[in-house]
Amino acid sequence: MAPEELATAVRRRPFVPFRLTLTEGSTYEIRHPELCMPGRRSAVLGLTASGASDLLFDHSVTIDLLHVVKLEPLEAPTA
Repeated sequence: MAPEELATAVRRRPFVPFRLTLTEGSTYEIRHPELCMPGRRSAVLGLTASGASDLLFDHSVTIDLLHVVKLEPLEAPTA
């Protein structure tokens, strides 16, 4: 994935939560723009524990943008 594509998704207003899928099949859900920091070749993602505040991450992971195969919006919750 080009770094500009990820940066565009993070900067979109209003922000739309999205899921990143990597070549080995793992996925990461980005629910707040401050939890994703794209760089030229990699991105740092803040990961939250289930049930935790969306702005406070428990740990982080660095992913190589060459391994991102899909960026898709998350479905809006149904009422």
